[in-house]
Amino acid sequence: MLASLRKVGAVARAASAGQKRFLSIHEYQSVNLLNSYGIPTPKSIAAKTPEEAYNVAKDFGSDKLVIKAQILAGGRGKGKFDNGLQGGVHMVESPEQAKDYASKMLGAKLITKQTGAAGRICNAVMLAERRDPAHEYYVAVLNDRTTGGPVLVASAQGGMNIEEVAAKDPNAIITTPIHFEKGLDKATALGLANKLGFKDDQTKQEAADIFINLYKIFKDKDATQIEINPMAETTDGHVLCMDAKFGFDDNAEFRQADIFTLRDISQEEPSEVEAQKANLNFIKLDGSVGCLVNGAGLAMATMDVLSLHGGNPANFLDVGGGATPETVKKAFELLVADPKVKSIFINIFGGIMRCDYIAEGVINASKELALKIPLIVRLKGTKEAEAKEMIRQSGLKIYAFDALDDAAEQAVQLAS
Repeated sequence: MLASLRKVGAVARAASAGQKRFLSIHEYQSVNLLNSYGIPTPKSIAAKTPEEAYNVAKDFGSDKLVIKAQILAGGRGKGKFDNGLQGGVHMVESPEQAKDYASKMLGAKLITKQTGAAGRICNAVMLAERRDPAHEYYVAVLNDRTTGGPVLVASAQGGMNIEEVAAKDPNAIITTPIHFEKGLDKATALGLANKLGFKDDQTKQEAADIFINLYKIFKDKDATQIEINPMAETTDGHVLCMDAKFGFDDNAEFRQADIFTLRDISQEEPSEVEAQKANLNFIKLDGSVGCLVNGAGLAMATMDVLSLHGGNPANFLDVGGGATPETVKKAFELLVADPKVKSIFINIFGGIMRCDYIAEGVINASKELALKIPLIVRLKGTKEAEAKEMIRQSGLKIYAFDALDDAAEQAVQLAS
């Protein structure tokens, strides 16, 4: 159970850091998806200019609204814009106030606990009606390793960090396994609503329908995570999803074109977007040793060894088993573009991947990019001897090693 909750948090943190493993979408897009499955939410409309925000607020039919900055990161309410505006969520009492807030939010970067110091650009705001909650709940649908299938995770302690709830009071978390094909039946959904403490038959029925339809979205859209926090029982006696976070499986892009058209690359690290175009698995980090490795496991081991010797990796970069000299050159371009990189460590185990391909790419990239950053290379496996000879004859200043520890230690020393 706790492993499931950790995964919810890990997915959210990965998304906020720009890791392109699970597609995330904006809150207003999530609301539209929920509504398309008959799941009730507060009425919400997005705007991308101050004038649109004014017109939306004017036509809303209510003068009690909330305006929310749309970025792919949590902690918006307590965040701060780079222009000085405090908070990415504000109460709005008039169309003029909506326009004023939108003019300060749009085009500015919102810095939250999840974005890091760089923040995320706000290209849209969402105006939503205010609905007062009488009680808040937490609901999530995700895959669970323990049960070997999807589960619905719920708690009557919503509106807060669910991982903290799980740590302090594990009994406050209710996990309901879901049959992958059949989904969640009404009796089970009603039983869960009853356990959570919904006050009457109407709200229990509404909550049960939401549980059932959330799983339908999860299955239909190849989601990896659906998190509703909070789901609220309102003071006027209804159940609404007040906020939503979605993650979708990148491997399903070929059959989820409608979902993947919602991708907002302005929320992602530019270098990671470029890497994806070249079919490179790249994640930017904060260290000073640039890493180029083939295989995710070897990449993780390389990062660990660098840390063991007192260094910090500047990236996770897996060129995979099908890399060519051209993709290796692209990988080098990504590494040298980072001013924090003070040394580059290439660690290749040649199985499917040929070491001579790597060597060719390294040599070409070093010459074309006029590389001045120290380069440490460790090559083992297929065409190893040929690769080492190519490097020797290149005349380039490349530090070649056979032992992983020695190579990592040198990379750390040269970076410092």
